[in-house]
Amino acid sequence: MYAGLKFIPLLIAGLAAIVWGLPAAHRLKRPFDIAAALAVLAGVIAAAMGVLLVIIPDFFR
Repeated sequence: MYAGLKFIPLLIAGLAAIVWGLPAAHRLKRPFDIAAALAVLAGVIAAAMGVLLVIIPDFFR
């Protein structure tokens, strides 16, 4: 079994945060739009790390 497959949930969670947060950042009232924008930022970071760790599982070692 490929070792990088265990990082697929990180990638999916990151994409889910991006998909939820982008419209929510424009739809919600202040200060909740800031929380949605921060969720998008966290989603981008999580998705990038997920892709990196799926492709190169030992990247941070």
